[in-house]
Amino acid sequence: MDLTSWLEHYGYIVIFLSLLLEMLALPIPGEVMMSYTGLLVFEGKLNGTLSIVIASAGVSAGVTLSYWIGYFVGKTLVTKYGHYIHLGDKQLAKLTTWFEKYGNKLLFVVYFIPGVRHFTGYFCGLTHMPFRKYAMYAYPGAIFWVSVFITLGRVLGPKWELYHDTVNHYLIIFGVASVVLTLLVYVYRNHRKRIAGFIMNLLTKGLDYFNSLGKVRSLVLASFAAFVMFVSLMLGLIQDFFAKEFNLFDEITSYIVHVVFGPEWHDPMNYFSKLGSIYFYGPLIVLTAIWVIKKARDQWLELSFLFWVVIGGELLDDGLRMLFHRPGPVVSGFRFLNTFPSEDTLTAITVWGFSAFLLLRHYSKRRLQIPVILTVILICLLVGISRIYFNVQFPSDVAAGYVFGGVWISLNIILLEVLRVLQRSKEIRT
Repeated sequence: MDLTSWLEHYGYIVIFLSLLLEMLALPIPGEVMMSYTGLLVFEGKLNGTLSIVIASAGVSAGVTLSYWIGYFVGKTLVTKYGHYIHLGDKQLAKLTTWFEKYGNKLLFVVYFIPGVRHFTGYFCGLTHMPFRKYAMYAYPGAIFWVSVFITLGRVLGPKWELYHDTVNHYLIIFGVASVVLTLLVYVYRNHRKRIAGFIMNLLTKGLDYFNSLGKVRSLVLASFAAFVMFVSLMLGLIQDFFAKEFNLFDEITSYIVHVVFGPEWHDPMNYFSKLGSIYFYGPLIVLTAIWVIKKARDQWLELSFLFWVVIGGELLDDGLRMLFHRPGPVVSGFRFLNTFPSEDTLTAITVWGFSAFLLLRHYSKRRLQIPVILTVILICLLVGISRIYFNVQFPSDVAAGYVFGGVWISLNIILLEVLRVLQRSKEIRT
């Protein structure tokens, strides 16, 4: 008998005990159980208000018990076994200081992060956070977490099994984003003057450095303008994705591509698709690295960025496709999975674009800039058109690859130049 069956038979007792045990770090799927509780509320088998009260009591009991276990036993366990995980008295002191500053503020949202919520109570007790302060944030956070998931199951109703995983996925992202935002806010509040001084100093040096770039200024300025443009497009694209407004765009664009490029384009399209493959990327990256070694002053900085942009772009694309989780087109009965954004176009604009930037940055003749930029744009377009032509990606997937890739490459160009400024200023001081 699985957990949902137990829940149907024993109701509120299972809700209370399972959530209490999960807060003690037992492997119990709390979100699934609570949203299923919401489904039972929808079906009239459980009372909604009572379910939230019982679930909140179970979570509160669990986090209270874990706190006191950490409070009374935690220090002994750290002394005996802490060295196995590199946690000694010094590390514990740092952890305690950190929790005093930020820990209590995060208790409200960490429930949404699996693996973190299970041990937060233990750590708060271990660091001897005052229980009153702990309870002030932990208990309201428990009620909020429970209410969200039970309400979620109640709202989804009979479509619970269909949409639960997707909604839960975005709630986890919400939890992580909330924690990151909270940390940034508190870091800014505690170091406001230092951060403001650093930014002003950086802007002053950046302006001086920008004026000294000469012919390269146009490339850097264009990169900044591209970054602003791509970020704007990215925000609009994400909005359209959640609003599911891609159907008409996909239909019209796909129709145009297949009308313009008929069956006779099959072999050229195969060649165009290879422009976005390792057969071209490998030699291009090697040639770019050789060019940097031969021409650049900051060789290691630029080489590091070259490989970071390529590898980081791949990681970014994998993360985005897992995040958006959009099924692709169906070809010959086979459905392509997670095609948003297009890996091919994101990688193409990343590799070809950043290589072109490094080439032009160290080339003295400006008349080559326009032909190189146009060539890169053409190559990236051909890669994207080939994906649409063979029906392996939607046009919106291809467009998203360009946009996210554009954000990635323009951001890294700006970061490269900022780090170059910092490195030069450091060299001057020494």
